[in-house]
Amino acid sequence: MTEIKCAPSKNLNTAFTQFPTAKEMYAHLREITKPGGEFVVRNFVGVIQDISPEASLVESELFPAGALNYYTNKNMGWEYTQEEYDTWQMPERGGAQGDYRDGMPEKIANVIQCLQTEPLSKRAVIPIPYSRDGSATIDWTDQGQNKCCRELHFYLEDGKLKCTGLVRMQNANIFVKNIHFFAVLIDHVAKELKVPVGEYTHWITNVCHDRTATSC
Repeated sequence: MTEIKCAPSKNLNTAFTQFPTAKEMYAHLREITKPGGEFVVRNFVGVIQDISPEASLVESELFPAGALNYYTNKNMGWEYTQEEYDTWQMPERGGAQGDYRDGMPEKIANVIQCLQTEPLSKRAVIPIPYSRDGSATIDWTDQGQNKCCRELHFYLEDGKLKCTGLVRMQNANIFVKNIHFFAVLIDHVAKELKVPVGEYTHWITNVCHDRTATSC
């Protein structure tokens, strides 16, 4: 691993609920949204200590391993087969608002270049708000313009690559798809930077149990 320059810092995420892996956070999100339907939990913040891809592959009835790997490859902008699409693509697993692939390879490359060039930067950000148009054309009725994850912020701290995700809406039963994608993305960036991975901080404005809630 490469020894990197990090800014002196104080990370206040130590005050938030800590989870060993994504599995424990998934169980917690399912529990706190158990009433289901229109019930919503606001402003959830939690920290996952081990965000490695291996620890973040959390299978569920809706998302077996094959589905998780397919959606992650798709959102990373990597290749997938027509057979994989036919097998795993389902409306119940999220629609246009959970499709993050547009421009993703370029966004990832920008983060890598940013932290390679200026390790102290606070600009290593992957924005995911819109597929094609800018914010001036925002339309609340268009799923593709209302992405669930809004931004991923990367930073070097304590000699490690860390990440904070800002999420507009999280359906608890789709969390496993999102977190596997984030984990693979973080791991990919860390390998390019040749640094270890630190904890991941997950900020969510709205958490519902599943997609039966209105205008997720």
